[in-house]
Amino acid sequence: MDLGPAKRRTLLAALLVDAGRWVSAETLIDRVWGEEPPAQVRATLYAHVARIRGALAEALPYLGDGETGNAPARPPLVRGSGGYRLDVPRDLVDAHRFRDLVTTARLSGASAAARVAVLREAMGLWRGEPLAGLPGDWAARTRESWTQQRIHAVLDWADAELRVGGHPVVVDVLSALVAEHPLVEPLAVALMRALHAAGRAPEALACYIALGKRLAEELGTAPGAEARHAHRTILGGKAAGPGTRRPPPATATAPAVATGRPSSVPAQLPMEAAGFTGREEELARLDKLLVGASDRPSAVVVSAVSGTAGVGKTALAVHWAHRIRDRFPDGQLYVNLRGYDPERPVTAADALVRFLTALGVPGQDVPPEPDDRAARYRSEIADRRMLIVLDNAATVEQVRPLLPGAGTCAVLVTSRDSLAGLVAREGAHRLDLDLLPADAARALLRRLVGPRAEAEPDAVDALAAQCARLPLALRVAAELAVARPATPLADLVGELTDQQRRLDLLDADGDPRAAVTAVFSWSLRQLPTDAARAFRLLGLHPGPDLDVHAAAALTGCDPADARRMLDVLARAHLVQRVDGTRYGMHDLLRAYATRLATAEDAPQAREAALDRLFDHYLATAAAAMTCLHPAEAHLRPPAPEAATPDLSDPDAARAWLNAERACLTAMSAHTATHGRPSHAIRLSLTLYRHLITGRHTDGLTIHGHARDAARLLGDPASEARALLGIGTAHWQLARHEPARRYLQEALTLFRQADDPPGEARALVNLGLVDERLGRFRSAVGLLEQALVLYRNAGDRSGEAVVLKDLATVEGQLGRYGEAADRLQQALALLRAVGNRYLEAHALNDLGTVEARLGRLDSAARHQEQALVLLREVGDRYGEAGALHSLGVVHTRLDRPAEAAECHRQALALYLQNGDRDGEARALNGLGEAARAAGRPLDAVPHHTDALAIAEDIGNPGQQARAHSGLGDAHRALGDTPLAVTCYERALTLYTDLGMPESATLRTTLAALTGTES
Repeated sequence: MDLGPAKRRTLLAALLVDAGRWVSAETLIDRVWGEEPPAQVRATLYAHVARIRGALAEALPYLGDGETGNAPARPPLVRGSGGYRLDVPRDLVDAHRFRDLVTTARLSGASAAARVAVLREAMGLWRGEPLAGLPGDWAARTRESWTQQRIHAVLDWADAELRVGGHPVVVDVLSALVAEHPLVEPLAVALMRALHAAGRAPEALACYIALGKRLAEELGTAPGAEARHAHRTILGGKAAGPGTRRPPPATATAPAVATGRPSSVPAQLPMEAAGFTGREEELARLDKLLVGASDRPSAVVVSAVSGTAGVGKTALAVHWAHRIRDRFPDGQLYVNLRGYDPERPVTAADALVRFLTALGVPGQDVPPEPDDRAARYRSEIADRRMLIVLDNAATVEQVRPLLPGAGTCAVLVTSRDSLAGLVAREGAHRLDLDLLPADAARALLRRLVGPRAEAEPDAVDALAAQCARLPLALRVAAELAVARPATPLADLVGELTDQQRRLDLLDADGDPRAAVTAVFSWSLRQLPTDAARAFRLLGLHPGPDLDVHAAAALTGCDPADARRMLDVLARAHLVQRVDGTRYGMHDLLRAYATRLATAEDAPQAREAALDRLFDHYLATAAAAMTCLHPAEAHLRPPAPEAATPDLSDPDAARAWLNAERACLTAMSAHTATHGRPSHAIRLSLTLYRHLITGRHTDGLTIHGHARDAARLLGDPASEARALLGIGTAHWQLARHEPARRYLQEALTLFRQADDPPGEARALVNLGLVDERLGRFRSAVGLLEQALVLYRNAGDRSGEAVVLKDLATVEGQLGRYGEAADRLQQALALLRAVGNRYLEAHALNDLGTVEARLGRLDSAARHQEQALVLLREVGDRYGEAGALHSLGVVHTRLDRPAEAAECHRQALALYLQNGDRDGEARALNGLGEAARAAGRPLDAVPHHTDALAIAEDIGNPGQQARAHSGLGDAHRALGDTPLAVTCYERALTLYTDLGMPESATLRTTLAALTGTES
């Protein structure tokens, strides 16, 4: 269709982008002529419209009635009060057809193969440059917008294509697009992952190096976090994930030699309830939302299932989530928010920690502020196809921070509340869950009870009615019927009727929850007395679940009897197995159990049960810590007399601490606020070492409760110890200013309480903060004060710790002889007191100092001894440090392959442990090993990644090391000017820090620039 002038073709395009909608004359004028329209622009517009109308009438005669193909009754381009409207089907406009296909692929939840087919069709519509030859700012802006849409669609297509094995075509398409858009980082990252998936890892690494060079030359920047993550994954030699987007990591342990975060997909959905029946209409409505909930490809589909307690909200949510989980290949996140639990609900901030951990974010990287956590969470799940189930919410405020920011996720929320605010503001689709229909209730009973139900249909009807058609009550009642096979169902119905009448539970409004209570009461009457008592006491437990040993402590029996009672309760559906060894309760059952305990058990009996429980947790935590850190027993409070499981094996001790993480945190909160502040304080002191080895967020919480408890008691000494823990957690999270503030506050209180050992610990940790910030001389002063205090107190372990830390700082300052002497003294003290944990650290530090002194063989020997000890005591943090140190020595011994392997293993452990400082060290080590192996080009991205991390956490030493490594690499590549720039940056940092590397760099720069050093 020849329209003639470019302005007329622009006008047609301006109408087509809004096909079927009114476009004002002012908008059209702006699109066609911009800011300087001609004097008679409206007349010109009318003339162009007339010519377009005529051309369309000739070219598109079949548009009239859309069915018969007869000539149109009116022209497709019409004028009205709203301006102009071009009435053509959207599927005749390539741009609209393209967007509709992409939206369908994103929202349908279809299989990867189906999405590939839809997206291939969309990509086939793209022919040449859009709006080619059309002038003006509007056309240019539209071209740019459509180009961006195409790039995002290509990324979606590549992700789906790789999932079905289409590696060659993905590599070809992405290679062409990267050449066309060399500075669009997501395309380069997608190509890296596609090449990796195709088994072409060297080309993938070359792609990253080329990207870094382009960004540096054109924009003066380095590759972003996503590119660096892909780079580290490829370096680790791991099998590539199925898609081009970053796979969401889980909490599983990474292989020892992997360098990226674990790449398995989170699969957190709980087990489905057996015998799920009915709810076909509700399930169909939920299914429909996935396809048609929104026309916006960036919309998050949020469904809110509301209904009374026990109506089956969780069962429906979990059943539907399992049914559609394959549509979300990047995994599922689940949290029980415990909104109506008698104890403290799970806050959004706590849930965000759990989700970020499941997504592979190291504890050190979890932001301290809730808003920052929510922002990090939204960033982590951006562009991922994930299903998120937020179960048992009490308020909208619990939910909002857990919602994704945009696009490819579905969220399912359950609550007794209507969540009206979520519907109004976030556009959630509410599904009000009513009682089961009568036929579904009967079907559920028949399925659970078995053939007997068929013989007594009237009794089944009556039982369903008496259970108010609530699934929870129906399941409990059905289990009673199964447990008494000789009793006719009609007799059971009579018993329940008597129980309801006796308790007068059904009120005038017919509240269905009253029927649930009646069924619970009826069920409990059938239990042995000890099991019924156990049920009541279990309601007092503050945590989300418990094991057999905790149940034994709570009930005052041995573990064998506790297991028997838990099995009885599980068969009666009064507790549920969380996994093979732990048990939990529905919140409605927990509330009922708590009420019963209050009514039937004397206050002294309830308090005694909680005393036994909390003593059990304290004693078992102490046993675990004694197993893992026996030489530090003097730093922990005496453990109460209580039975504990066998934790003599380090793996068993660590497993118990990990399994009880939520319960220990809940105990801390409960005891601090319910009359047992000393328990909260003792738990904080007992777990101190455990909490500083990667459980930083838990440490902030538990030490925070201990601080509050100490203030409640007016106990400044205990408050100081809690502040010490809070400050140490902040230091490990690289939050140096709050760390300094809390540690200084602790130091003041220790001095006021005349507690020299506590004062010494605060001084040591303040010194470590200064060491991390490069304030070495200040650090030495603080550590020397601590050394005097420990020696005066005769505390040899404390003295050894300070000597070791002083050696680290002195090594940074180039005082290697003094550092070696201090470490030898520390080793003698640690061996005398039997502290193998710190002995291993001191051996590693000694190896580092010896390497600086040129004693490389001795250095390697000491670091290998340290590795053996660290692995024996199960210290993976120390193991990472020793591997890094050994890698540095291997590089200097001209063993680059062994060095690289050590640094890869160290990086994997650092990532697992959430140690970003260590991550920077290992990446710098990998760069140095690559350069030593004659691959300076490979060294560049390692040092670039290390520099980005070191700048982010404020570590000037590793920044300087990265700049120096980049200088070495660019010098080897023949780029002397760039090498000089890198060396100068390193020299500035090393000089400010007072480190000996500055002298070497001055000599190097003098040789390169021809100046005197």
